Order: sequence, then structure tokens, then C-alpha cells
Amino acid sequence: MDAAAKLYPFTLVCRPENLAPKPHCTFLPSSTTVRSLAVRCAKRSGKQRYPSEKKQLRKVNRSMRQSDIKNREVGFWRLSKLGVPVHKDPGKDFIGVSPPLLEAIAKVLEFPVAAMLPEEAFNVVRKSFDARKVLKEAKFVYTVDMDVKKILNLEPRTWDFIARLEPKLGVVEYLSKEETPTDLFNILHESKYIHDEVVEKNSCETSNSTFHKVLLSKRPKIIVVGSGPSGLFASLVLGELGAEVTLIERGQPVEQRGRDIGALVVRRILHKESNFCFGEGGAGTWSDGKLVTRIGRNSRSVQAVVKTFVQFGAPSNILINGKPHLGTDRLIPLLRNFRHHLKELGVDIKFGTKLKDLIVENCKVAGVRVCDASENSDDGNHELFCDGVVLAVGHSARDVYQMLLQHDIELVPKDFAVGLRIEHPQELINRIQYSALANQVRNGRGRVPVADYRLVKYINLDNYRANGLEDPTHSCYSFCMCPGGQVVLTSTNPLELCINGMSFSRRASKWANSALVVTVSSNDFDRSHGPLAVATAWFLREFERRAAIMGGGNFVVPVQTVPDFLANKLSETSLPPSSYRMGVRASNLHELFPSHITEALQHSILMFNKELPGFISKDALLHGVETRTSSPVQICRHIETYESTTLKGLYPVGEGAGYAGGIVSAAVDGMYCGFAVAKTLGLCQGDIESLLGKAQKNTGLWC
Repeated sequence: MDAAAKLYPFTLVCRPENLAPKPHCTFLPSSTTVRSLAVRCAKRSGKQRYPSEKKQLRKVNRSMRQSDIKNREVGFWRLSKLGVPVHKDPGKDFIGVSPPLLEAIAKVLEFPVAAMLPEEAFNVVRKSFDARKVLKEAKFVYTVDMDVKKILNLEPRTWDFIARLEPKLGVVEYLSKEETPTDLFNILHESKYIHDEVVEKNSCETSNSTFHKVLLSKRPKIIVVGSGPSGLFASLVLGELGAEVTLIERGQPVEQRGRDIGALVVRRILHKESNFCFGEGGAGTWSDGKLVTRIGRNSRSVQAVVKTFVQFGAPSNILINGKPHLGTDRLIPLLRNFRHHLKELGVDIKFGTKLKDLIVENCKVAGVRVCDASENSDDGNHELFCDGVVLAVGHSARDVYQMLLQHDIELVPKDFAVGLRIEHPQELINRIQYSALANQVRNGRGRVPVADYRLVKYINLDNYRANGLEDPTHSCYSFCMCPGGQVVLTSTNPLELCINGMSFSRRASKWANSALVVTVSSNDFDRSHGPLAVATAWFLREFERRAAIMGGGNFVVPVQTVPDFLANKLSETSLPPSSYRMGVRASNLHELFPSHITEALQHSILMFNKELPGFISKDALLHGVETRTSSPVQICRHIETYESTTLKGLYPVGEGAGYAGGIVSAAVDGMYCGFAVAKTLGLCQGDIESLLGKAQKNTGLWC
């Protein structure tokens, strides 16, 4: 180690011997030959922990062991990180207690005969698949709850072993009662006090720790704009709490929406208001249906949302699966059931109804002007009056941002991302990730899950600053990875071209696709085109129009093989097959983006190939263009009330407002907003956080 390395342990001089990827570190390459690369270190575990971290961990474990467990004959023990080798496990679709899992449990309990442990005493809480290369063997990893009372009744000889069991952080935890997820209906119907008589608004004082529903003599009227996850859950909460809810959606219900998407794919007929972006369920309906989220998988709010999906027809294994997903084929009947329940509550759902403007009186929203989405003309405008508007539009409703600017509603810039969608043969990704286990995938019907990946790199380009741009560091990452899926069109205008990925529940397609996107800030584009929202829309629309021209029109997508993209050349050889059904055209994708975005993508692909050898392949095809990863702006709102900071009675929520980044986080945001609006209008009192926990912030950038 030279003197510089000793003096600056987090800076490395770029020499050939230092270019190999180090565990838990990410390098920031620049375009110069000799340069400093910043190192981002991930969270350490096990032997890689610093001595100070190990000491702190021992303190925590010691305090847990000294904690007073008053009665060891009752309660539950949560046993985590229980590994079962893949060749012993029944497979990914099995969520029960198997004999190999009992062996892993017996090892933790130090119980000599695993077969004597009664299966009925254990409940599987989580099951995930771990095939990391650092492991000797791929395994399924379980989290299991053990019912002490039940196991002692069924097998009394386990008492001596349970009596010696001590808590260990992240591995063994004692619970006085079982933590079972509850759905939104139980929260609304069982975890609250409902007054027996009709009372006047705000006439009953309640404690902060108890949630109360207040029945009013006059029901407040709420309009919810958008039937994506945030709009649906806001409508559900408000409808259950007694509001008179009108839900307006510019698109069509899933049945008609499916026919319109079929017309697009087969006959190239684009319905501007009913497509892959607009319609019942939002853009997530025709997607992979991922239920992973960054806001805390084990939080009560996330569990409430996922459990509510199960109540509406989703399979129960999404409560246990480490990477739950539904797929379009399961989302469609779920949304149909959701709609029927809302109608039973009295929610008035108006499909094909487009928001044209807000009615503002005395600096407060008094209603909305809407029109028939199929006509989209001023002649068809009519007014709906209300006490509040929940704005739950998606990130593709760019016309709404321009309308908000006319009312001087505060919008602030938010980082977003643009890039390309890469597609590989699924068998290739299976081999890269699973090696010898690849033959166990069997098109989604095998023992192990269809292989996926998630990649992130931080890129530092010298010419970025040389071009006058402020921040030279960009992150490039995979987004909305769809194993066993297909590339689909998400354009809402025939002159523009943008794409996304989708898959069905089995993920049985022979292709794997993912967006590879680079973060973009407001410093990256010309703001001379007007206010932020207008400038951003112009910035993104420019890429979409370039892609449409490069494809030659008629929704043909421009593509380039990965080796050709890295070499900046247009090969004359034939293209590998693509899952995109409307046709592809060989193009030079370097003509799409500014050079710093293109170079960031090139550098990232090179580094991704080090992490996943074989990622760069002649069979890997890049598709342009991916522009709708998240909202580029955020509509400012108050933290507690969810009300706009500049216009009373307006409640921006979900992805389009810049507060969510996926199905689950959008649903959670809509749920909290529903309670906040209900509390503001006097439909309920008390502290919802005592039931759902504290709402977590989300920038809406990750799927």
C-alpha cells in the first residue's frame, strides 16, 4: 500500500490492479486515465464489521439477554435467517413448514430430534431465495414464529430448550403476542370506537391514542382524481368513514382498457385516454405488479395494504414471499373486486372523465371542471362541487401540472431518471445468477424463482463539469426489472414513443427486461421553456419524439445491441429477437440523449458486466426510450394534513404528486391521505399513527 492509500483510505488511484470490483464498494469512474474514484461502502455484516460495530452489537445482545421475559411458557419466539438448502426445500411455491425447515429450527433451539418438533407450533412469516455467489450453496431463507404455548402442549420435552433460549438481534426475538398483519378493513372496523349517536362536527374530544369515527349529520363531499393505487385507497378510507366520494378516472375500467390495449398492440390504434398509462389501476396494472417497496416491508401500513390486496383476491403467498409480485393477470380481477366494493360503499365512479380545471373560490378548492375524455372539448365541460379534492393522478398526466401552474400552485423540482430498456434472454440471466441451478427455473414453474437482478452504480464524468453542469455525479441503476416479461409501449401520444416492461404472474416469457436509467436533476435541462413543470415536460417529450422519429413511426422502437452501443456503431448484422410486439428498428441510440447521459449508461453497463459476467452479450438488446420512471416534480403539501401548501382543499398524493414510487408506496400514501382528509373534515378524530405507525417519506424514484 502506497502513502496516498494509507493517508486516504477511502480514495484509490485508478490502476489496472485496482479496477476489479471490491465487495460492498462502488467506484465512480471518470474519463481521465489517472483519477481518483470515490468508494461507496455498503452496510457490513458478520466478519466484515468494524471492531467498534461488533462491540456495539454485543452490547445490544447483552441488554436483550438481560431483559426480563416474565413468563416463558407463553408468547412467541421469532426465529429469523433460517436457511434451507435449495435441494432440500419443497420449492418457491411452498409456504408451509417442511421437515428440512424443522431441522433448521431444531438447530437454533439446540433440540436433538427435529422430527419431534410439531409443525403446528410454527408459522412461516417470510420466505426468500438467496443465490449469492458468496454462498457455498443457494438456499431458501425463512422467518418463523414459534407459539410457545402450543409447542409445549404438543411436545413438553421442548421446555428445557425453550427455557435456555435467549434473544439475539436479528436472529432470535421474543414477542409477547404474535404480530399478524391486519388489513385496512380491520383497522377501520375493529380498531376504532364508533359513536352510537349522530354528533355535531368536532363535538367529541378524544385522546391522542384512540382513533374515533365521528358520524355527521351532513356528509362531506370529496372528489378523488385518478384510480391508481393512491386514489383507490384514499377512496376506500373516505368511503368507509362516511364521506360522499366521487372517483373520476380519465381512462376506462380494466375490461375495456384491456380491449383498447389489444387494439394498440394488434392494430396500432392508440386511445389517448385508455392505454398502458391511463385507466383503472393506473400504470401499474399492465406492469409486473411488483409489491416490493423501500418504505419498510414489515411496517404496519405496508402490511395493511398487502393484506387488503389479499382480501380483494390476491394470493396469500404475497404476505410471505420475500419479493412479492402479482402480474397483470392477477391485478385485473383484484381491481374488479376493489371497484365492486367501492360501489357498495356508495362511491360514485366516473370512468372516461377527464379533469380540465379546478374551481377555486376564496383561495380554496370548491370543485372541479371535467369533460368526457373521448371528446376532450370545452363544449362538454361540466362542474362538480365538493369540500375537497384528492389529486391522485399518475406521473404521465403532464397536462395536470400545467393546469396547476395556472393556479400558482407550488411545484418543486425532484430528481427523476431517463434511459433505455435492456432485454436479455431469460435463460442467460438464469445462468448468470444461478449457475448450475438455472435448469431448476423451468419457465416459472420450477423449484427456484425466475432470476432477476438489481444494479446500482455511481458515475463521475469529468466532461459533465466541463460542459458547465454543476453536479458531476450521477447514479445509474436498473429499474422495474421484469423477469420472464416483455417490453410494452407506454406512449400517450402517437407522435411520442416511450416504453416500459410488464409480465404475468408466472413470468414464463423467454425474455428478461429492465430499465437502465440515469438520474437527472433540474440542472440538466434548459429551463428557458417556462416554469419548471413545463420545462420538464418539454425535456422528456423531446426524447420521446426523437425515439419516435428514429423508429420510423407507427410505434416501431429504435434498438441497438449492447456491444454496438458500447462501441458507438451501427452493426449491419441481424438483430437478436425482441419481445416488443410492434416492431423494432436498428438505430444508433447515441443520438437520443445528451452525451453525459449516454456516457453514464456506457460506463455503468461495463461495471454491471463485472458484477454479472455475461451481461454484455450480442443477444442483449437496448430499446429506446424509458422516460416515465417517476414524477419529475413534487406538489408541495403539509406533512400532517396532506393539504397543498398554496391551495386549501387540494390534497396531492401518490406518484404523480411526487410522493410514491410503486404500487405499494402509492397505496400507503393514499391510505394516509384518506385518514388525514377525513380528520380535517371531521369524519374522524384521534391519532392514526397509533394504528398504522408513522408515515415514511418516499421520493418516488424507485420501483
